[in-house]
Amino acid sequence: MPVVSPSSRLAALPRMLLQALLPSSCALCGAVQDGAVCGACSLAYAANHRPRCPCCANPVGAIDTKRRCGACLADPPAFDATVAACDYAAPLDGLVLGLKFGARLALAPWMAARLNEAALHTGAALPDLLCPVPLGPRRLVERGYNQALEVARPLAKALGIPLAPRLLERVLETAAQSGVAPGERRRNVRGAFALADGQAQLAGRHVGVVDDVMTSGHTLDELAGVLKRAGAARVTNFVFARTPPH
Repeated sequence: MPVVSPSSRLAALPRMLLQALLPSSCALCGAVQDGAVCGACSLAYAANHRPRCPCCANPVGAIDTKRRCGACLADPPAFDATVAACDYAAPLDGLVLGLKFGARLALAPWMAARLNEAALHTGAALPDLLCPVPLGPRRLVERGYNQALEVARPLAKALGIPLAPRLLERVLETAAQSGVAPGERRRNVRGAFALADGQAQLAGRHVGVVDDVMTSGHTLDELAGVLKRAGAARVTNFVFARTPPH
């Protein structure tokens, strides 16, 4: 049995006191525990790694996930791969909304941990660096934080790769994709992003792009196009939740 030094006990004392005074509860079942979501709920809702298309992460029926789905073969996106931790469905969709609109920032490290597990499960090639999907200045001021960056920070640490939080910027304030008709979403984000001034060259590099949820994929496709035109050799999306096709 390992021996815990007195100094280690002393260093852990403030955290133990804080947990005793302000116990947290699971965001899904309400059980008192240490963390945003309890282990039982994590296993029940976020550990079912279903077969997915390796490119767009839409669910596929075949067990062989080395081949792209029909949609990606017919209309290849600019990105090369997508890692998704779960489907955007109840009850996990409520966590996505809580992080994005409710400032429940404690959920971000838990989502990053689920993404790290999904990356290990799929054996996805790790990128050279990670960057978040950027928010426009107006929306960033309104919200006070970028939920994609909140997930990207702990994910970069878990994967052991650098984070480039300002690699990309949103140069056009567009309407939220969730409020745009599906047929108009590609046009809504066209030309909305650019490589930030003064950023390092991306020639030959593999870039990972982090977001909380992927629906139509048009935002991530537009971003991948920007990165590819800047010289990136490969782009992989890391999204906590993937909206299944209807």
